Amino acid sequence: MVTRTVDLRSDTVTKPTETMRVAMANAEVDDDVLGRDPSCFRLEEEMAKITGKEAALFVPSGTMGNLISVLVHCDIRGSEVILGDNSHIHIYENGGIATLGGVHPRTVRNNEDGTMDIDLIEAAIRDPKGELVYPTTRLICLENSHGNTGGRCLSVEYTERVGEVAKQHGPKLHIDGARIFNASVALGVPVDRLVRAADSVSVCLSKGIGAPVGSVIVGSNSFITKARRLRKTLGGGMRQVGILCAAALVALHENVEKLESDHKNARFLADGLNEIKGLRVDTSSVETNIIYIEIEENSGTTAAKLSKDLEEYGILIMPMGTSRLRVVFHHQISDSDVRYTLSCFERAVAGEPNENGN
Repeated sequence: MVTRTVDLRSDTVTKPTETMRVAMANAEVDDDVLGRDPSCFRLEEEMAKITGKEAALFVPSGTMGNLISVLVHCDIRGSEVILGDNSHIHIYENGGIATLGGVHPRTVRNNEDGTMDIDLIEAAIRDPKGELVYPTTRLICLENSHGNTGGRCLSVEYTERVGEVAKQHGPKLHIDGARIFNASVALGVPVDRLVRAADSVSVCLSKGIGAPVGSVIVGSNSFITKARRLRKTLGGGMRQVGILCAAALVALHENVEKLESDHKNARFLADGLNEIKGLRVDTSSVETNIIYIEIEENSGTTAAKLSKDLEEYGILIMPMGTSRLRVVFHHQISDSDVRYTLSCFERAVAGEPNENGN
């Protein structure tokens, strides 16, 4: 019988804290579609200030935030966006930029650290002389931290080099900053400095910092004006949204400082897992709160089987293919949970019987 649960499937699984619930219950609200919700105003103003941009807009999800951002920049159907072949926008957002926006994705290979080679980005930008036959490159997208490479962080220097290429050739630069606070803490660099080169940024509130719902996109005043209209078109205009924004404000004020602990716990578990025969973790890649675990061929197990075995101990993780597992830390995972998780991995790989919680 499962008596203890440690949920490491994602940092999106957190439950609202008591402080959040109180803030939600007491939130000052009005109709945000009419532009009147005071709690939403406060969140948007604070996010604009944190990111160093002129304005911000609350949206229901990170997928919608990225979609709106791409569509604002690529406002002519048949536009082209350059993005990583292993990026969240390209893989996990249902092809929305093409389906709904008629935007053509042109992928560049992501390196193991989440970057794309600058020369490859530049080479992917279409020559305007070929506009009769080529789509027009109107946007470059980066992701920081980069989820599919294990939460790797893009440096200020790298991002600014991409920004220089964009300015030289004309496309805008969007950053999918779903976990930008994790990158900021890991690098020791303020968020506004990390995104200074970007024309727009999407920031997820329900990932690293643990709000229950929502994302915010930031950019210039004119960008946000266009984004607000697109949000309505896509069905993302909500009414008394201050109930959600109040929880997000608590997350901003209380949980950013907890991210370093998440990163520390990730490194501790990664080091421990790497000592288990049959498992392999590239510990040098663990920069933030995400671990990818490779299951070796001689281990006698698979990602699906090990995931199921761990679930019997109360450990919830995400299989990523036949021989890969993902673990993501968040503020509701304690030091004791980490030690328990490591012991459960050891027992599950060894085939020992479950004594959940003991």
